[in-house]
Amino acid sequence: MKNITVIGVGYVGLVTGACFSDLGNRIMALDISEEKVANLKKGIMPIYEPGLAELVARNVKAGRLSFTTSYAEALKDAEFVFIAVGTPEGVDGEADLKYVRMAAETLARTMDHPLIIVNKSTVPVGTGDWVADIIRQNQPKPIEFSVVSCPEFLREGSAISDFSSPDRTVLGSEDQGAAERVAQLHLPLRAPIVVTDLRTAEMIKYASNAFLATRISFINEIANICEALGADVKEVARGMGFDKRIGHHFLEAGIGYGGSCFPKDVKALAYMAQVQGKHPQLLNAVMDINVDQRKLVLTKLQEILNGVKGRTVALLGLAFKQNTDDMREAPSLTVAEHLHNHGAKVRGYDPVAMDVAAGLMPYMEMAKDPYELVKGVDAIIVITPWNEFMHLDMQRIKAAMRTPVMIDGRNLYDPAQMRAIGFDYRGIGRGYSGQ
Repeated sequence: MKNITVIGVGYVGLVTGACFSDLGNRIMALDISEEKVANLKKGIMPIYEPGLAELVARNVKAGRLSFTTSYAEALKDAEFVFIAVGTPEGVDGEADLKYVRMAAETLARTMDHPLIIVNKSTVPVGTGDWVADIIRQNQPKPIEFSVVSCPEFLREGSAISDFSSPDRTVLGSEDQGAAERVAQLHLPLRAPIVVTDLRTAEMIKYASNAFLATRISFINEIANICEALGADVKEVARGMGFDKRIGHHFLEAGIGYGGSCFPKDVKALAYMAQVQGKHPQLLNAVMDINVDQRKLVLTKLQEILNGVKGRTVALLGLAFKQNTDDMREAPSLTVAEHLHNHGAKVRGYDPVAMDVAAGLMPYMEMAKDPYELVKGVDAIIVITPWNEFMHLDMQRIKAAMRTPVMIDGRNLYDPAQMRAIGFDYRGIGRGYSGQ
């Protein structure tokens, strides 16, 4: 059993702490938010993630997981300290490291014995060296420490399984012994461990997310060409995916990517490139295409309804993806704002994200279920591919609408079936049959 401190009980920190405690380690999770810590002690989660509440409760009960706002308490017996604080987007697209700086400075002033400090947050290349400098500069007296980069690769909605069965663990450090000790923590996961230097480990995270975002923008561009030429992008993607060099993952055309990672990380990587005098033209194109996809669904709707002023439009799904309540960079925000600004009345429904969404879109009328959502509306825009939406009674949905128009931003439904029911259905890149 190892004693591990996790700084930050947001998405990454809480999942990391809970999962490490489930492996038999003793975890002290720290956050400066007294409200978050007080709620966690009561079993109230700050985020929605399937299975997380149960995982936290089990390990709190077993005495392996506890929460505090005190650095002194958190560091008392710690061998490893994971920094898992937020790195929000800055003014020019760069990662804002104010919370990392605060954590490093407080660590330096509080630590009284040697530690291995692990950067878990997504941070720009060079941050590991910067954190080491901050700690050295703020220590009251020199105490030995090492910095290791261990970027996270958790997907919201499947974070627990992603932690437990990772494709790989990436570790970077200038201290080989420290990297090996962090590797030991991850051995129970039985996944390949890649050990490299600090900057390379940090770059692996950005390059991975940028590549996945590129795949999404690529298939969206192909979808738009499919529409013009009469091909079906879903079949195109399926045919492409059987090629072992390509694979099936991240080839689903739609309204574009969102969330806390892809938008921020692609921008941050492009910013890093520009600072170094490079021209990240591919990354810029990836971001441009993603913006265009959100405009595309609005253009389709404008064409069908001949304008949206005075119309009522229902958004089916609000979170940026299924199985989460995360509204960061969610396509629904852009779509709803455009509709509202152009005189439409906007309704929304999401299985778990409505409380969060309500604070971001106060003009939106929230519905208790999909059937209430569509009563008397002029159109539906499918935003989030929740599994439950696949099983709706579409005859009942159509009957409740004023005009049966659907813009399927996730290609959830079969164009021929929807048109047979009587919908004026438009998908993304579905060829002549879906237009």
